[in-house]
Amino acid sequence: MKKIIIYTDGGSRNNPGIAGAGVFISDEKGNELKKAKKFLGIQTNNWAEYEALIIGLEKAKGLLGSEIGNTEVEVRMDSQLIVRQINGEYRVKEPSLFQQFVKVNNLKVNFPHIQFVHIPRAENKEADRLANEAMDAK
Repeated sequence: MKKIIIYTDGGSRNNPGIAGAGVFISDEKGNELKKAKKFLGIQTNNWAEYEALIIGLEKAKGLLGSEIGNTEVEVRMDSQLIVRQINGEYRVKEPSLFQQFVKVNNLKVNFPHIQFVHIPRAENKEADRLANEAMDAK
């Protein structure tokens, strides 16, 4: 089975503050398949993390098309909170995040073979760089 890896990162300066999202999608060998960045206005860091995840899932869905059912998808994020919320280990307590959480759950049903993994920030450099570029572009 084919595999893709989605790296996502959201950031906010001053939390809440200027926010941005970055997404880097690769094959399992690390070759770039797609990347994206988006300026998010004034948001919290957790909201930005969710938005980056939503963008990543939307981009992957478009990228995979009819191959979506035959592809293993691994989402890697450096936000332990978001990963644990998506995996059902933590509840979403912040009302402003609940709508983002629902969007992610509505998107993830499109991916029969998906997992969400927490990684150290040092392993998420490309998505982090893209998120910072988005914030700098304000």
